[in-house]
Amino acid sequence: MEITTATRDGATILSITGRIDTATAPTLEQAINKAIEGGNRKILLNFSAVTYISSGGLRVLLATAKKLKQPGDKYALCSLVAEVHKILKLAGFTTIFSIYPSEGEALAGW
Repeated sequence: MEITTATRDGATILSITGRIDTATAPTLEQAINKAIEGGNRKILLNFSAVTYISSGGLRVLLATAKKLKQPGDKYALCSLVAEVHKILKLAGFTTIFSIYPSEGEALAGW
């Protein structure tokens, strides 16, 4: 798994490539926590190149949502591939998270 971090329109965008599983989920959590600890309270996760997410990855998504609950905080996922969207839907996460078709639509919605 690789993570690329960028800033756009006041948001921190983490673009993830590869599988988010038990082995890689802690790396994702560290990257998200680093962004939050750096004062970034608008986090967008771009899943366009994520091919799989395990329960460990889902736990990281939930933990992040719990951290970003202050007024003005924003947290969303975008560009989910069909297989990952299916996993999130089966887990009931599509009703918990804001999910956008693209980065641009996510940022425009904020």
